[in-house]
Amino acid sequence: TMPAGAPASPPLLLPQVESCTGSLPEHNAGPRSATGAIAHDHRTAVSSLREPHPTESEENTIDTKTGRNSARPRCALALLLLLVPTLGVATPENGDPSGTSLLQGSVFGTFYEVSLAGEWSGQQQEQVHEGIREVLAEIDRSMSTYRDDSEVNAFNATDIGTWMELSAPLDKVLRIARQVSLHTDGAFDVTAGRLVNLWGFGPDSPPDHKPTVQALEAARAEAGHGNLELEPTRPRARRQSSLQLDLSGIAKGYAVGAVGQYLESRGIHDYLVNIGGDLQARGYRDGTQAWRIAVEMPPDPATGPRAPVVIPLLDKAVATSGDYRNLREYEGARYSHIIDPRNGRPIDHGLASVTVMHDSATWADAYATGLMVLGTGEAEAVAGKRALKVILVSRAADGPRIYKSPAMRAYLEARR
Repeated sequence: TMPAGAPASPPLLLPQVESCTGSLPEHNAGPRSATGAIAHDHRTAVSSLREPHPTESEENTIDTKTGRNSARPRCALALLLLLVPTLGVATPENGDPSGTSLLQGSVFGTFYEVSLAGEWSGQQQEQVHEGIREVLAEIDRSMSTYRDDSEVNAFNATDIGTWMELSAPLDKVLRIARQVSLHTDGAFDVTAGRLVNLWGFGPDSPPDHKPTVQALEAARAEAGHGNLELEPTRPRARRQSSLQLDLSGIAKGYAVGAVGQYLESRGIHDYLVNIGGDLQARGYRDGTQAWRIAVEMPPDPATGPRAPVVIPLLDKAVATSGDYRNLREYEGARYSHIIDPRNGRPIDHGLASVTVMHDSATWADAYATGLMVLGTGEAEAVAGKRALKVILVSRAADGPRIYKSPAMRAYLEARR
């Protein structure tokens, strides 16, 4: 989700740092696929930047090359924190740009990084980090389809028509998912887990052939929020078909927000949370300077890597979904991991990536996938109708086309 443009001067090549020490166990791989509900490991890379108000030419000197290490797919690159002074680009000594503390690890088959403004002792950092781990472990136990003992898998195994009491987090996620599904005409659908598995992007072992039309139609008939009943006045739900929930397109965003809530409960109000490219920023980096992020551009087939879009992030969350990183091949044809639950097939249109800014990381995560499924025209219409802050990157014969919604343009203009 990022505008075009090449660096105006020789680019600063940022170091790539692995943020995990080994692969995760398979059962804890977490969400990795995408239907109108799924797009986790494969989100476009985002790095953080520090700069109060850069000029356009200064922004163009940044060339972030973050992303997943192909040799170790379960490891991620560390959040890149830069100091970008008015007269040039510099990286402070010891990798610490401004006294921020970086806590990092692995979860949901991807990475997490939490940047805390100010100076923190090692003991203070570990105390905060332990709480973050507990928050993420609880969400993993609730929402991962890669754990046999997860709450969501328990729900997926309930008898049709039988109510199940839900935890508050799962109940909240399902209610937000329903709203985003309504807002995107069903393009975002957490009930389409069977479709995800059929195309080889879910917890089941990938098939060696393309799913049959009959199998896809059967999975489509089971899915849909009309087959998922939520009790209006209490946290419980039941299936009205053999649908399978897959929360990959919303759980990561929820986790970002939950970590933020934990930090604020400890009196921490200046931070940046990044889980696999879904981010939430609160407060300031050093009391006056807003957190800034660089959203990776899809590569141009003709010219290769492109400069990122730099966005100031003040008390906002951002999520990005793209179709150009994770593909599967069947019978010589390549298929995107992002599946349209309305027709049961991987998307095949000109929209390359979507970035959504929102007050809530949960809503941003869900909207990013839903708009990605819709395609350029429908995504623009939904962004306009819902006043969403959105950047769309579409493929065109003469190069990528960048669209910024009116709400996003107003946000960026106000922070020039």
